[in-house]
Amino acid sequence: MDLLKKARAVLAIEASQLQRLAKRLDGTFAKAVEALEDTLSQGKKIVIIGVGKSENIGKKFVATLNSTGATAVNLSCQNALHGDLGMLSSGDLVVALSYSGETAEMISLLPHVKKRASLIIAVTGATTSTLAKHSDLVLDTHVEEEACPLQLAPTSSSTNMLGLCDALAMVLLEKRGFRAEDFAELHPGGSLGKYLLTRVRDIMRTGSALAIVPTSANVQTAVSTMLEARAGAAIIVNPDDSLAGIFTHGDFIRGYQSDRGIGDAPVSKHMTSDPITVREDDLAVEIIKTLREHKIDDLIVLDSTGKTVGLVDVQDLSRTGLT
Repeated sequence: MDLLKKARAVLAIEASQLQRLAKRLDGTFAKAVEALEDTLSQGKKIVIIGVGKSENIGKKFVATLNSTGATAVNLSCQNALHGDLGMLSSGDLVVALSYSGETAEMISLLPHVKKRASLIIAVTGATTSTLAKHSDLVLDTHVEEEACPLQLAPTSSSTNMLGLCDALAMVLLEKRGFRAEDFAELHPGGSLGKYLLTRVRDIMRTGSALAIVPTSANVQTAVSTMLEARAGAAIIVNPDDSLAGIFTHGDFIRGYQSDRGIGDAPVSKHMTSDPITVREDDLAVEIIKTLREHKIDDLIVLDSTGKTVGLVDVQDLSRTGLT
């Protein structure tokens, strides 16, 4: 048996079912996101119900929603009928997860849920099921085949359900204008907290670690200053100390390849004018995004007035454990 071939086949089947799900999303999905947002704006919460594997997916959905500022709780269908129904307040929105839409525990709970919930969103693979008929919005997650060779264990169907829940959470996040700063406030502990709460000012190079030369300097002076500061770039400033450009080790190498006498040339002829910059109060996570997007290794840091106050080298991110 080719185990790797079998494994790739499982992933290929699940991926294909996810692609089919993505293609058939329609206006109902948008209405669901709007309903979720409206519920939160009214100070109400999102209540997720499910049974078995669907309940496990629901718990992950709840965790994702809460971590992105959307108040959500998981309500066990079994326990709800024995007192936990009090968790569901009038005006809350319910998301019911059931691939078959006929799970006995959930169907028994539906009449009681409908009395309290402002809206029921069904996430199911059976759009004509009892759950679907008694829901206000139905999101279809049906699959053509499971990845299970026996077509018994939920695989593609559970992947579709999980993927759709992630899509709801992420689109809701964007629609609500949830920012990296907001995420950071909800994750203050551990390495994730450090990653999200660190500001540019906390890691930027300053003082003797900063290589700054005037536009009148030659390349040799710029390189010597970089060596003294142990920096991979020099900040080039105008006579009034305003930012003129940046000269990097890469700029030197490229210049040297075409002119072996580059050392005596004005650094202003080889620098990069109008370099990409960041603000000192930006989150450090924004630096990572900027460096990757522009494929550069150094960023000049400005204060709120536009004055140059520091430099961030890609190595600084590794040193502080941010990459």
